[in-house]
Amino acid sequence: MWASSTANALKISTAASNSAFVISPAFSLSRCFSSVLEGFKYANSHEWVKHDGPVATIGITDHAQDHLGEVVFVELPEAGKPVTQGGSFGSVESVKATSDVNSPISGEVVEVNTKLSETPGLINTSPYEDGWMIKVKPSNPSELESLMGAKEYTKFCEEEDASH
Repeated sequence: MWASSTANALKISTAASNSAFVISPAFSLSRCFSSVLEGFKYANSHEWVKHDGPVATIGITDHAQDHLGEVVFVELPEAGKPVTQGGSFGSVESVKATSDVNSPISGEVVEVNTKLSETPGLINTSPYEDGWMIKVKPSNPSELESLMGAKEYTKFCEEEDASH
């Protein structure tokens, strides 16, 4: 139950009163302390998408990489390949398991994070920044509306973890 003691450590008590306040980071924290960023959309298969102009960046969530463990190999598509919402576009191999990675939206791959072939651990150390996987030109941007926001995804992860 290290998570409970860590959660308590995030509370700061003031000597002048018995009240406590919690530091409010720029992201939400789930029970397992995986970061969930505002402004991103999340699939129930634990991929994220950040839509910015004509391109959407996709990767796996901090929650997913935490459950996978150390990522040792990543298989990604080539630029120009189509992806379909909910369809597999690659895989991630960790010391624990190999998992398919699904696209949260449909479109055409316009860029692949080639750094991951040399340094797959970027998915562990920086899942929302350096560990992004593909960039897609969305073919149906309205698909983003079917995905979860940060609060919904945090709740989804908490409920999923509680059921295991």
